[in-house]
Amino acid sequence: MIQARDIGGDVHFHNPALVSALRPAQLPGELRGFVNRTDEVRSLDSLLDDASTPVQSGGALRIALVVGTAGVGKTTLAVRWAHRIKSHFPDGQLYVNLHGYDPGPQVATTEVLGRFLRALDVPLDRIPTGEESRAELFRSVTADRHVLIVLDNAAGAGDVRPLLPGSANCLVAITSRTRMSGLVIREGAHRVSVETLSQAESVRLLRTTIDGHRSGDDDTDLAELALLCARLPLALRIVAERAAARPHMPLRDLITELRDESGIWDALSVSGEDSADEADAVRTVFAWSYRALTPPVARMFRLLGLHPGSDFSVEAAAALAAITPVSARRYLDVLTGAHLLEECGHDRYQFHDLLRAYAIDQARQVESEGEQREALRRVLGWYLYSAAEAARAGSAAYTMQLTLEPMDDSVGVMEFDGVKAAIAWYETERDNLSSSVRIAHDHGMHRIAWQIPATLTMLIADREPADTWLPAQRQALSSARASGDRYGEAITLDNLGIAYRHLFRLEEADACFGAALAVFQELGDTFGQARAANGLGVVRMFAHRFEDAESSFEQALEQAIELDDPVYVGAFTRNLGWVLLESGVPEGLERAEASLNRSVAILAETNEPLEQAEALTLLAAVHRQTGRHPSAQETAERALSIAGTADGKLFEGLALLELGRILLASERETEALGHLQQAAALFPRVGRLDLQAAAWDATGETYLSLGRAEEAAAFHRQAIAAFRSKGDRWSEALALVRLATALTRLGTLDEARERRSEALRLLEAFPGPAARARRSEIEAQVVAGDS
Repeated sequence: MIQARDIGGDVHFHNPALVSALRPAQLPGELRGFVNRTDEVRSLDSLLDDASTPVQSGGALRIALVVGTAGVGKTTLAVRWAHRIKSHFPDGQLYVNLHGYDPGPQVATTEVLGRFLRALDVPLDRIPTGEESRAELFRSVTADRHVLIVLDNAAGAGDVRPLLPGSANCLVAITSRTRMSGLVIREGAHRVSVETLSQAESVRLLRTTIDGHRSGDDDTDLAELALLCARLPLALRIVAERAAARPHMPLRDLITELRDESGIWDALSVSGEDSADEADAVRTVFAWSYRALTPPVARMFRLLGLHPGSDFSVEAAAALAAITPVSARRYLDVLTGAHLLEECGHDRYQFHDLLRAYAIDQARQVESEGEQREALRRVLGWYLYSAAEAARAGSAAYTMQLTLEPMDDSVGVMEFDGVKAAIAWYETERDNLSSSVRIAHDHGMHRIAWQIPATLTMLIADREPADTWLPAQRQALSSARASGDRYGEAITLDNLGIAYRHLFRLEEADACFGAALAVFQELGDTFGQARAANGLGVVRMFAHRFEDAESSFEQALEQAIELDDPVYVGAFTRNLGWVLLESGVPEGLERAEASLNRSVAILAETNEPLEQAEALTLLAAVHRQTGRHPSAQETAERALSIAGTADGKLFEGLALLELGRILLASERETEALGHLQQAAALFPRVGRLDLQAAAWDATGETYLSLGRAEEAAAFHRQAIAAFRSKGDRWSEALALVRLATALTRLGTLDEARERRSEALRLLEAFPGPAARARRSEIEAQVVAGDS
């Protein structure tokens, strides 16, 4: 199915918006066998005003900084405490593992802010692109909320400062191996140092883990075992699980084994503050536990170190090892039972960062370069083919036809039983998919690198802030060019054009679509040419280059006719009607009406009700502008009915917006306000801040018509701010003129004059009769205001 992502005429495929109204509850589960830490918990509790009452507003932001060496139990303590106090934060809990010490890349702060904003129900189009802008919005969104935020495994204060809310309603818990003195001094963080366990605590942890599996172990032996583990909880849990799995083996024998184990890993990544004894203990325990694994499980462990991200599913693990998911699950359960992996969700697992580094090292020592490359190719191929399946289920058919890179026959592919399952998989695997592009690019697997984002084109465009995939898409373009794959280059350029257009970076979008079109022409690919030409047309509409847009849409339509595709013929015919409606050329409205009538008739014969609804909405606008208000209302109501039946919230909003304008033109202002209010409420649900701003602007016009100039000015100011943030200078200029009219009614003549002058400056950048007509109208208003 086809979906209009940009008002009035882009071509895409529809899915009902999946909007969550749930408060975030992102804390990981608690680890069993937690012991003591009474003093640390008491110190953390001091950050609460009163442990028996909700946190009160006012004062400085509370920050709990939990620091300590690798494997000492910082995360366990922080997560357990967060669960203990979460009831004090009724607006939810946010959690992120920043992977500050992971062998792979850290999570980008910009990406974390995007995740948090989405979890707090901020629509996609309200999420800005830069770190600073996102941080400002995050502080605004959390200002009146009581949210608990856990930032796990932070490498430094600079990584967490942009993630801090600005309100004492919230509380932030941070874990790190560094002491972050700057955060303590500047932000007043309350630092709690987590030391290694005491001998008694270590023995208790060991006994808690082996309880029910062994009996008769002497406290002296347990204490010696704890000493060999440097009393680090991570090492203690691994050793205890090994002991529990061998209930008849004397503990002295296990101690002897551990004492005799020589360190086989010399590259353990630890902080400079860690002691040599602790590093040696962890290194020894890892090696000792790893050598106890059966060969198939040991192979699984080391191959998992090659996975593109820190967490993974059973199916991805199966692809890495070229085994069935049933066998993979069995091996993963063994590794989890030995505390060499952690379960982090249903059928999902993750490494402690030290263990991941150890697994990578073992893979490099044991597996040949060829075996490592084949394992990597299998898992990257699994992500590629699964992404293609998700795209088919979740975004219909508006992706280009691809012949996917051949994959090992032993690798299974994900299957999805509907849109929701496909979207859920994509959102869970988003980071791994993006990392897969980078890793495929770096390892010269160039077809996989460019094909992953190519298969996900519409899922990315529908569900992400436009800059989320930009780094991966640029790497994809580099891979396509490196391999000399012109078709891949054209598709990737087209995808980049979509991203830049959504960012309102119109020059870059125009360049990408133009380059894509040139390559598709070189290849003789008619479908690609139609798609790129249509993309150019939409960009040029946004830039108000109407003649160029019309030429692009005509080219797209000509190629759609050649393809004999009625959906595209109907959609591109509608786009021609759109440009004629907006262009202000003589006889433009008459030609627009003819084009839109043809489009409605063609689309009525296809199974694309939402495309038909958009064409009807544009046709209603033609009727309104030619003074035929009854037929305009009837046409818009027809569009609203079709969109409602098809559950197309975006298109319901477009029809409601047009109905509001029609009723305003008919001097039925009170009815108009109701429709505009509904439209303004719908657009954020589909991530369309620009359209919500258009509804606000029309609401301002309606209030002015009712003689309520102060309320009109407030709505126009709100619309102007939104258009400005989007970079939509045309809409900003028109809203400034309407604000000036309201200000004139209020007697604020100097500001009204300034706003009109500002609008004129903005409109100077736009060519064509529509812009000239607008400038003439404003100049006449300026003269009238000065006389």
